[in-house]
Amino acid sequence: MADIRMQVANARRRTRRPVGCAASEGRFTHVSSFFIKGVLSQEDGATFIEAADGSRQLAEGQVWSGYVSHWLDRPVRARLLAQRDYAQGRPIVLVWPDEPTPDPHYVALYYNERLVGHVASLFGHLAINVDGRVFNFSHLLHEDEEMSVEEFLYRPALGEFAPHPERGGFSVEEPNRPYHSTFGRRFMRSVHELHIRGLDSATLMAHFRAELAAIHATPPDPHRPEKYRDFSFWRRSCATIVRDGLRRAGLSGVQGVLPRDVYLSAAHRLAQAQRRGEVSLRMRKLMQLEVPEAPPSKPTPIFNPRNWWRVPALRSGVAGAGDLLPRGPRYGLGPQRTRPF
Repeated sequence: MADIRMQVANARRRTRRPVGCAASEGRFTHVSSFFIKGVLSQEDGATFIEAADGSRQLAEGQVWSGYVSHWLDRPVRARLLAQRDYAQGRPIVLVWPDEPTPDPHYVALYYNERLVGHVASLFGHLAINVDGRVFNFSHLLHEDEEMSVEEFLYRPALGEFAPHPERGGFSVEEPNRPYHSTFGRRFMRSVHELHIRGLDSATLMAHFRAELAAIHATPPDPHRPEKYRDFSFWRRSCATIVRDGLRRAGLSGVQGVLPRDVYLSAAHRLAQAQRRGEVSLRMRKLMQLEVPEAPPSKPTPIFNPRNWWRVPALRSGVAGAGDLLPRGPRYGLGPQRTRPF
């Protein structure tokens, strides 16, 4: 028990910072001083990032097989993480698609579909991106964190981020080799994004950082030190903390306690604001990238009947929603005949 308490304390003190690459004009393009771009490559049993000049970058790190199965020979971005792989003891390489970097001044809600076979994920999950920083809240303390978008979506299932190799899921039975099962959400499940421009991101940033500070300042339960003691399904969950932050930023009408219902309630209120010219919205679905570590995810039903009747207006009024939102109020209660949302 003492070992678990020490591990939780260390997790609270740890700040995830990328390992930087020295700038080198002409060798490869840097997204920032920490990121490189190149082609994910394999040769002679080694996996690395091939730069524009043909040099091998990050060959000293451990590249996850899940990246190779989806992006081998494709342009990617990459950086080293501070954590190490348990099998080889090498620094873990974080890899993600080489896509245009969005303007940092935006907010995005992420409704995550449910993890099949995980009771704690029965209703899905909700997280929020504020100016490129993702805030995640959970009943497990190590999952209450602020991180970059690429970490949230694309962390590899290696080292502490991997599920337990035999039982799967979360395990801290070996304090020196914890398995937190916090690899990238796009590999765990499909993620539905509501992209928003025009919200008060400064208020949201300050609010969610204060929430994380309060969570990690809460004395742990001595019988369950790995868990957030004040977690409450009705008042202090991923969905309700995000909901309350949106209310603080001016969306007073956002309702609900379940992730998908809060997501749709927020979309409804934001669509009203969009019609007044206050914000701009778009929706997209980030399809799950299947890997052996996670089965295909499934969407949760829409539990609040009010949200059933808001769907037609959202389909017609929010860019990208027409092909994503369900058709008809009975979606999620009977056979799924339409494209899942």
